[in-house]
Amino acid sequence: MNICVFCSAADLDERYTRPARELAERIGKGGHTLVWGGSDAGLMKVMADGVEENGGTLIGVSVGFLQDKARSRADVMVIAEDLAQRKAELLKRADAIVIMVGGTGTLDEATEILELKKHGMHSKPAVLLNTAGFYDGLKQQFERMEAEGFLPLPLAELVFFAEDGASALAYIEKAAGMQ
Repeated sequence: MNICVFCSAADLDERYTRPARELAERIGKGGHTLVWGGSDAGLMKVMADGVEENGGTLIGVSVGFLQDKARSRADVMVIAEDLAQRKAELLKRADAIVIMVGGTGTLDEATEILELKKHGMHSKPAVLLNTAGFYDGLKQQFERMEAEGFLPLPLAELVFFAEDGASALAYIEKAAGMQ
């Protein structure tokens, strides 16, 4: 299965890199493919290293202005013209999506994925990996949106909040009928 992971290219401390390594190991050992932003820096590098070290395949989708940071030894590397094309290419190549910790770029990717899902433009399982409570505030906001009628679908149909990589991958595999 192709699992798209949206995450930061920033160098982060152990509370974020350890869970990323654990998820990457599970993806690789599970025989899955990592579809990611293609960077060989920060949390993106942690994910790519972990998947590669555990026998998984790497499909990167970078963008022209970040091409110098793209991982040279990915199995496949696509260079998109702009960020919109990059997001579309990542989604096209994914069977499931995991959103890890990140900044505004990751948040943009997450909300676009959920907006597309809300409108029925994709039905792929989506997981927000809530490492160290990073997405507690966002979860609270989504719950308020649901309670006040701003979401046309139940929140549980849009996204699954996972506390760790094991539950994230279990959810994805169950949704894909692999369990």
